[in-house]
Amino acid sequence: MQEDSYYPKSIVKKGKELLVNLCVEIEATEPNNLAALYALTHATIEEFNELELEFDEHDSEIDDTAKDAICGDIEFIAKSYGFENADKEELTAPREW
Repeated sequence: MQEDSYYPKSIVKKGKELLVNLCVEIEATEPNNLAALYALTHATIEEFNELELEFDEHDSEIDDTAKDAICGDIEFIAKSYGFENADKEELTAPREW
């Protein structure tokens, strides 16, 4: 998304910050089960839902390519923190895009 002019750079940067903040939250709270992890990822996805409005304002959207990238990043983060069994659909369940 960073290299594609379809996605506004400023909004992509905000999305990247959301992912970094998710990592910070995981490290700070050290979730010890999937339910606790899902609570953190769901909060991040809710923030991505709000970014969808900004994408719309710039004649862009969280399309299939962006969805795959965001969901893939969330899944990668979960696995990186030891949650290999996290359900990839549940990680991003509240998404509206």
